[in-house]
Amino acid sequence: MAERPAALRITGGRKLRGKITVSGSKNSALPCLFASLLTDGQCQWRRVPRLSDVETALAILQRLGKSIDWRAGTLSAGKAARSGTLNPDQARSMRASILALGPLLAIGKKVILPLPGGCDIGSRPIAVHLAGLEKLGVTICISGGFVKAAPPKRLRAAHIVLDAPSVTGTENLIMAATLARGNTVIENCACEPEIVDLSRMLEAMGARIEGAGTATVTIEGVTALGGCRHLIMADRIEAGTYLAAVAAAGGSVELLKADASVLGAFLAKLEEMGVAIEAKPGSIRAKASGRPIATGFETAPYPGFPTDLQAQLMAVNCIARGKAAIVERIFERRFRHADELALLGADIRLRGNQALVTGAAKLQGARTEATDLRASASLVIAALAASGDTVIGGLHHLERGYEQLPRKLRSIGAQIRRVRLPYC
Repeated sequence: MAERPAALRITGGRKLRGKITVSGSKNSALPCLFASLLTDGQCQWRRVPRLSDVETALAILQRLGKSIDWRAGTLSAGKAARSGTLNPDQARSMRASILALGPLLAIGKKVILPLPGGCDIGSRPIAVHLAGLEKLGVTICISGGFVKAAPPKRLRAAHIVLDAPSVTGTENLIMAATLARGNTVIENCACEPEIVDLSRMLEAMGARIEGAGTATVTIEGVTALGGCRHLIMADRIEAGTYLAAVAAAGGSVELLKADASVLGAFLAKLEEMGVAIEAKPGSIRAKASGRPIATGFETAPYPGFPTDLQAQLMAVNCIARGKAAIVERIFERRFRHADELALLGADIRLRGNQALVTGAAKLQGARTEATDLRASASLVIAALAASGDTVIGGLHHLERGYEQLPRKLRSIGAQIRRVRLPYC
């Protein structure tokens, strides 16, 4: 008999107090792992989060011929890639599988890659990746749901202007250009901190990169890259999620290993909501009492308000005093959590890419279903503030991006446990 699906049961109404250590960033770890394809040397990472997406990435790397060893908090990858053909099921399960494309082409592999999957939050075309790779000399064909790409003997440098500041597009092209002949200039790049973290790793491998974290990045191609040791940056989205939980449930929590410098737009909004923020090197403390103040915002590329924290702050607004207008400018289907929040009593009215949230004095626990990774986090936050029990299904979404979330929340006073849902 098949195992019953997993869910979280949360009994709300408890204030949160204590300390949490923020895990390594999923959105940094994934490109850094795929960057190991650029070398047959040994790459070692610390602070890689144990997440289902990371496990999928490691399975893809092993299928391509890399050796993987994960012990005592250190993850290692060695050996050269033998193949450029990705397992279709593995690749389709995670959009970040597209990050194998640039490195494999850079080392001269012909690549067959199924169009990637991941969270269903709207159109995330890979045209930016493909157009840039064609500039580097790659021949590309899309047929039957697969990308088939053939590189020249060695990629050639180019001047690339991205149609949009895609994060993974920027990362893919930077990785590809590290081994190209000549100097590559990429304009209209995304500026996210995870790109800077990837570039630090590539530089430790011997790459020559200037401008990472700005709109223009220059890469001087080298003939080979070696191994490296790299510490993955702390996860700013995980940190923001726990800060939002404090804003909703109340209490005082200190996040260790957190970096306030990469959360500026988000922290500013929390302070507008009445949350006291104390930032120190390596930590952030949040204190909240009473209902927060409703505060609107618009998502934008970094350093603007991150789309990956939109759902979480919407959940806080659901119990705030007043009304807040939220505008989503990155993904067109990233309000799917609104219907689930409404089951707890949230008052949310949608119109296109805008949501008007009227805060409720109290939310009531209910049976809900996560629709994507960040939506699942919003339901957890709302459940922590609600009266009674909330059951959140679709737990696999949450486990793609949050390491040991139930354990961490229990450590600061939340009543939360993993359960098995009954068969229908």
